[in-house]
Amino acid sequence: MTHVLDPGTLEAGTRPAPGSGAPFDDVTRSDAALRAFLHGLPGVDQVGAEQRAATLGTRSIKTTAKAWAIDTAISMVDLTTLEGADTPGKVRSLAAKARRPDPTDTTAPAVAAVCVYGDLAGVAVEALEGSGIHVAAVATAFPSGRASREVKLADVRDAVGNGADEIDMVIDRGAFLSGRYLEVFDEIVAVKRECGDAHLKVILETGELVTYDNARRASWLAMLAGADFIKTSTGKVSPAATLPVCLVMLEAVRDFRAATGRQVGVKPAGGIRTTKDALKHLVLVNETVGADWLSPDWFRFGASSLLNDLLLQRQKLRTGHYGGPDHVSID
Repeated sequence: MTHVLDPGTLEAGTRPAPGSGAPFDDVTRSDAALRAFLHGLPGVDQVGAEQRAATLGTRSIKTTAKAWAIDTAISMVDLTTLEGADTPGKVRSLAAKARRPDPTDTTAPAVAAVCVYGDLAGVAVEALEGSGIHVAAVATAFPSGRASREVKLADVRDAVGNGADEIDMVIDRGAFLSGRYLEVFDEIVAVKRECGDAHLKVILETGELVTYDNARRASWLAMLAGADFIKTSTGKVSPAATLPVCLVMLEAVRDFRAATGRQVGVKPAGGIRTTKDALKHLVLVNETVGADWLSPDWFRFGASSLLNDLLLQRQKLRTGHYGGPDHVSID
């Protein structure tokens, strides 16, 4: 469906891209060069992508493999609350659930991260101290991204100052869709700089990008600018995470690593609510990029309700019957 790019075919240039790898340093030297590169990426076969995602989505996982997959999915969850009514108490409750998702079963793995607004990151950090669970904070005027760059960078500095070790930023979709690619690139670079040691997840908001070709271009743009993860969605726009768009993004990180040697993670977010949804994504990961990405270091689920269904399915495998909804906490 796509071809690994040959970096040897790119013309020489002078503008370095932080974290991109030498083969692509030249493509960000000017707006024209970046546009030529992004529009020169192989086009996505829409029918082929949707058929392949649908086919992989029918794979059946049974018994011990299913148990492993459920535990792996739990360990990949970024347990999220991003509401205007969020309170310190709600964040502490979420942190307790992140530490011990199933109070009746100490063998259930902890989640990967708790994701909150930046002003509540300090609460999450305190509540998760010593657990090894990451604290992710959304920034850059999430979810719209409609603010001046200085305001966006201040948002990042605030979240990092509050202790967040992962930053989920949104790209300027208006700039991207207007073809102002270098503007988007420079903003991601500036945000990455403000992150310091914190990992940067770049949200593409694929539902607003409309086409798979745009999703592929935005994926490459974010990776060239130094993203540690590329993320489908804010969860505030429909459609959010879909299997075909996740496939396109997985192909992009695969090709980027083949060309540069640098591995980038993927985070689908929004609309992934059931164990069945999660397992479809794990199959997609395994079949597209391989086992190297089957780790919370490289693949995450942005979710709030997914964890409860994973826990109920885990209880079913362990006890032979489904627990009621009162067997898991209500987020």
